[in-house]
Amino acid sequence: MSRRRIGFWYRFAAVICKPPLVVLIKRDWRGMEHIPTEGGFITAVNHNSHVDPFAYAHYQYNTGRVPRFLAKSGLFKKGFVGAAMRGTGQIPVYRESTDALSAFRAAIDAVERGECVAFYPEGTLTRDPNGWPMTGKTGAARVALQTKCPVIPVAQWGANELLPPYAKKPNLFPRKTHHVLAGPPVDLSRFYGQEMTPEVLKEATEVIMAAITRLLEEIRGEKAPETPYDPRRERIEQRRRTQAQAEGRQVEGQSK
Repeated sequence: MSRRRIGFWYRFAAVICKPPLVVLIKRDWRGMEHIPTEGGFITAVNHNSHVDPFAYAHYQYNTGRVPRFLAKSGLFKKGFVGAAMRGTGQIPVYRESTDALSAFRAAIDAVERGECVAFYPEGTLTRDPNGWPMTGKTGAARVALQTKCPVIPVAQWGANELLPPYAKKPNLFPRKTHHVLAGPPVDLSRFYGQEMTPEVLKEATEVIMAAITRLLEEIRGEKAPETPYDPRRERIEQRRRTQAQAEGRQVEGQSK
C-alpha cells in the first residue's frame, strides 16, 4: 500500500498553520525514521497543551504521512472549521451516545486503508502536576490489536511551555522549542490472538504509555514518577478527603 496523497485540505491547512508555528516555536524533531513509509499505522502521542495537536501535526506532515486525529464531533458540524475537519479526514468522536464506538470503527477502517491514525491515549490534557503522561484509555490498544498495525510511540514537550495546560494566554518570550521524539514500534505481539478483555486492553495500553513515557524521559533528561497519575484514582481520593473533612467538621460541631 503506497502512502496516500496529502490532499488539498491538508495542504491548505498547512499554508495557514505552518507560518505562525515556525515563528512561535523552534523545532527539535527526532525519530522520523520510525514513521512507516507505507501501510496503515497508529501514532500514540502524549498531550500537554492545546497547541500541541497543531505542533505535532506539523511534525508528522513533514514526514509525508499526515495524521488523522480523533476529535470532538462538534468540530465537524459547521463553518470553515467543520469543512476543514472533514476535508482533512479527521475522525469524529461522539461521546455519550449510541455512536460512541463509531470513532473506533472509523479508525480501524482508516488503518486498513493504509492511513495513519493519531491517538492521544490519555484522552485529554495531562493532569499530572509535572506534565508527565497519565494513565491511558484503551482506544489505541483496541485498534492496534484488532488490526495488528504498527504502533509508533511519540513524546513531545515544549508546546506546553508556549501555552501551559488550561492557560488562557500564551507565554511567547523567550521563544520556545518544540521537542518531538518518535520511537520504534511498540511490541504488542504477545497480546495477539487473545480475547480483548478489559484486562488485556489495560495491559496493552500500559505498554504503550510506558513507551511514550520513556521517550519523554529522554527528551526531558528526567525520570518520570514510578506510578503514572491516574485521574480516576485521584477523584476517589478527593472524595475520601472531602468526606473525611465533612465528618471532622460534624464531630467538631457536636463537641461544642
